[in-house]
Amino acid sequence: MRLSPVRVLRLIQINWIMVRYGLDDLLLATPPFRPIAFLRFLLPGYWLGKRTQQPRGVRLRLALEALGPIFVKFGQALSTRRDLLPDDIARELARLQDKVPPFPGAQARQIIELAYGHALETVLRDFDEQPLASASIAQVHTARLLTGESVIIKVVRPSIERVIRRDVELLHILAELAERYWREGRRLRPREVVKEYEKTIIDELDLVREAANASHLKRNFQDSEVLYIPEVHWSLTRRNVLVMERIYGMPIGDIEALRARGVNLKILSERGVEIFFTQVFRDSFFHADMHPGNIFVDARDPQQPRYIAIDFGIIGTLGPTDQHYLAENFLAFFNRDYRRVAELHIESGWVPADTRVDEFESAIRTVSEPIFDKPLKDISFGGFLLTLFQTARRFNMEIQPQLVLLQKTLLSIEGLGRQLDPDLDLWKTAKPYLENWMKQRIGLNAFARKLRYSLPRLLDQLPELPYLIQDTLHKANHGDLKVRLQADEIEHLRREIKAGNRRYFYATLGVGLLVSAAIIMTMDGHSITLIGGVPVLSWVSGVLGGVLLVWAWPRSG
Repeated sequence: MRLSPVRVLRLIQINWIMVRYGLDDLLLATPPFRPIAFLRFLLPGYWLGKRTQQPRGVRLRLALEALGPIFVKFGQALSTRRDLLPDDIARELARLQDKVPPFPGAQARQIIELAYGHALETVLRDFDEQPLASASIAQVHTARLLTGESVIIKVVRPSIERVIRRDVELLHILAELAERYWREGRRLRPREVVKEYEKTIIDELDLVREAANASHLKRNFQDSEVLYIPEVHWSLTRRNVLVMERIYGMPIGDIEALRARGVNLKILSERGVEIFFTQVFRDSFFHADMHPGNIFVDARDPQQPRYIAIDFGIIGTLGPTDQHYLAENFLAFFNRDYRRVAELHIESGWVPADTRVDEFESAIRTVSEPIFDKPLKDISFGGFLLTLFQTARRFNMEIQPQLVLLQKTLLSIEGLGRQLDPDLDLWKTAKPYLENWMKQRIGLNAFARKLRYSLPRLLDQLPELPYLIQDTLHKANHGDLKVRLQADEIEHLRREIKAGNRRYFYATLGVGLLVSAAIIMTMDGHSITLIGGVPVLSWVSGVLGGVLLVWAWPRSG
């Protein structure tokens, strides 16, 4: 990568800060640099820099703060990767504060007016040039719409994208060096970590994307009694300007104020757990930056407090497969079924397929059994995930970015919940939810829902099946297949095609009857007679459809 003079100067600055905080000792202590470790005594920075004898985690945190907001945010992101870091460093990085001096309010006004193409007063009034909050990517101001409604305006910092791209390029260089010379580099894939961070931070620059995340979450929790999402004003939102409803709530980190208000902290903590599992398992769309600074409490009814969330730049999602395996992992773990936990990791592809189940099971049992010496209420879900990831690392588990975000969010929610209620039993709160979620995905009702969902595609493809079989046989008969078939096999297939056509007819009829059963089952109040809560016609149609499908199913031999 070609370095411009500006980047060279930035690298020199980074080196100076590393020397100042004694991080060169960490670097020169790694195997590739041990033979030249003595050279640090020849560096001017070693003698002139203000060195510190503080612990390495503290030194790293101070150095990142000195390097500026982009490195601070990288350290924050890295602190969630406890599968990569020693505990002392991870704890210190988690203390990094994303607070930077604000830029002038008059400059924010200019950015907003440039985004709208006309004077600010034509769309807003009472714009406060004194920022309400300031962070590394953007800062927030308050104003009113012409209709009088209070709003907040989030404005991206001027020239921040150029600064981000410059420093991220340097992070790529450092990651490449780490992967080349660090023993753990190839397995932990630092270049991919930086690439993932780059995507996250560049996405945070697009406030239209953040607004879309907020709208999606608001739709998921429409009319909810447990979570409120502010309204987005889309007509005033641009890529670098976001206008949202201003919310008024109590900071969730102010426990004493919540107590003084008479807020039921037990219900508040349980609702936090409910919100998390609802987002993950019902919606597969969760707020992945739920630290106390982004959460407020609507305490108008202290006995039924409601969460208010802000800042939707980082969102996590899980696919159906990850959802299923994650729920099963939790349930198997708390049932102490370690073999099932091991099997789930292999089935999901989180660890290589050739992993020996018995060895993996033994490793999981070794680290999990001590956990159960504690009461269930003291067992950490986030800690369990971390334990699993650290154990699986020995079996070449690849980093799963979607699970890392999930672990980060779960640790935040869990810590916050137990801060509100030290006796919070996360398992007692979560287990019924997980069991109900699993039940909804197995059984006749789940089969009917999946069948209704896939029916159009299934019916669209079924008519083509005989032609595909006939085309395959034709090519096989003329030797056009890549793998040629023997004559006796072709004759056998000819006989099979006749029987296959009959099976195809009965299979189609069976599918149709099963679909009819599913449709009748959902027609509540439109059926006359019920057996066990299910309409008779649904039973009859389902049984006939099942019989036909069993008869039409291809037989071995």
